[in-house]
Amino acid sequence: MAIIEAKGLEKSYGELKVLKGIDLAIAEKEIVSIVGASGAGKTTLLQILGTLDRPDQGKMSIAGTDVFSLSDRKMSKFRNEQIGFIFQFHQLLPEFSALENACLPAFINGKTRTEAETRAKEILAFLKVDHRMEHKPNELSGGEQQRVAVARALINNPSVVFADEPSGNLDSKNADDLHKLFFDLRDQFGQTFVIVTHNRALADMADRKLEIVDGHL
Repeated sequence: MAIIEAKGLEKSYGELKVLKGIDLAIAEKEIVSIVGASGAGKTTLLQILGTLDRPDQGKMSIAGTDVFSLSDRKMSKFRNEQIGFIFQFHQLLPEFSALENACLPAFINGKTRTEAETRAKEILAFLKVDHRMEHKPNELSGGEQQRVAVARALINNPSVVFADEPSGNLDSKNADDLHKLFFDLRDQFGQTFVIVTHNRALADMADRKLEIVDGHL
């Protein structure tokens, strides 16, 4: 069963047409990588698939919901509940501990502190950074920061996790560890992963590798 179905996605910025009719179906628990040259439209596509931006044309459903028919408020709620994000530069809040950073989407979703912290501790333990959960981001290594960012993405048990160059800021060992982690997470928690990457090793590990060229998949 497809968790994501997109048809005819188009996106332009001024005169520049970035996406020229993208059709895409991604199955539940599938790990898909998206590759392409700089400027090919990878990040634009990821932002639209992740509901951070709307297309000029086209339709998309995630977990059976026609997402672009939702109001902005309802889409924000849907995004919080159904979608997780992992970014290249972690985007952790420096004033909060690792545990607090991991809990933030759960707080937004209305979970109590006890509920959020229980779930966050479970994920941080699975990610092997629970011994660092009281530390602030500047006290963590790059690999540890990225694992906290992964915990934050998983806290609400989303259907889909989108990752934009997730290992682009890591050394080769931490990058390799992160790549293996995506498959462990899929097996443990059942998420679908859509990963934009320049890292050919990660792209080739995926169940399916898609290349975007001149606005087409």
